[in-house]
Amino acid sequence: MSARRFNVGIVGYGLSAKIFHIPFVTYVPELNLHAIVQRSPKPDDDARKDHPGVQIYPSVDDLCQDEMVDVVIVTTAPDQHFPLAKQALEAGKHVVVEKPFTPTSKEAYELTDLANKQKRLLTVYQNRRWDADFLTLSKYIMNGSLGRVVDFETHFDRYRPEAPNSDSWKYKTQPGGGAIYDLGIHLIDQVVYLFGTPKRITAFIGTQREPNPTGFQDSCTIHMHYDGKMATARASVVSPEVNQLRYWVRGDKGSFKKFHLDCQEEQLKAGMRPGDAGYGLEPRDRYGLLTTVKNGEITSEVVPTVEPATYAEYYRKLARALAGDTKQLPVDPDTASLVIRLVELALQSSSSGKTMDV
Repeated sequence: MSARRFNVGIVGYGLSAKIFHIPFVTYVPELNLHAIVQRSPKPDDDARKDHPGVQIYPSVDDLCQDEMVDVVIVTTAPDQHFPLAKQALEAGKHVVVEKPFTPTSKEAYELTDLANKQKRLLTVYQNRRWDADFLTLSKYIMNGSLGRVVDFETHFDRYRPEAPNSDSWKYKTQPGGGAIYDLGIHLIDQVVYLFGTPKRITAFIGTQREPNPTGFQDSCTIHMHYDGKMATARASVVSPEVNQLRYWVRGDKGSFKKFHLDCQEEQLKAGMRPGDAGYGLEPRDRYGLLTTVKNGEITSEVVPTVEPATYAEYYRKLARALAGDTKQLPVDPDTASLVIRLVELALQSSSSGKTMDV
């Protein structure tokens, strides 16, 4: 007897849906792309043309009324995440929310409570837990190669000193906008995934671009204080480097330093898809440097990036959770809610000039 396939409905048809969700939904056999909500199709941007045979709806109301839909994926701008996820949960659907979960932790915890009440799965698309470089770093932390970690740096730096000419929410001053909600949220999530809840937060959030008439906060540095270690998450737009630092992690037995971003986003935007030869595999010139201390001698070696499960693993785990193994839920909504709370504390720290207790 074949395994059940779960029907997926996607809200929104922008970059997130096209690049980060649909390719993986259609790749995982247990999932079926059943419907897409696209309010305003254009001749060169039409879900109906791109996905013949898939139901295309003009509104979320229509999607939620479709009894065939098992799970709804919300890929809109963050200020719409809460009302749309709430509507889908109230309609009896399981829900995946694109990051950032919601603009406020109050909304995040309310959705989590609603999902529990409705007995429906709720999860957040923190896909960078499945970056190959993060999996590589995690391996060396977990197997003790670095010893007791005392200093953890995670970066998402770029050289983009000019304000982007884009209407994307990512570049607007609005709820759930700014660098900390866009890129910082990934970095904070990775830290929390590895080390749990920090004790305190000190943050500096603002703009590095000049001029910046909108006041858009394009950069952030967040220091997360733990007992015996400091974790720093930094996203910068004025970083003129040939090779951008991604990780620098130091412990009492070794360190790991890695440059370059994970290659999956770059490959997806270039048209590569999961299952294609070479997808998710880093070239040798992007491998990281592992330094270890043995018998008082410090040595370094270039180490290969692990072969990743890729972002497809997020949806494999979701399919297993939908089938009844709820321990496989890829991202726990309580953890995702905590990450939003940490973002709020970081914003408070930056505006007040104070370190905030968590």
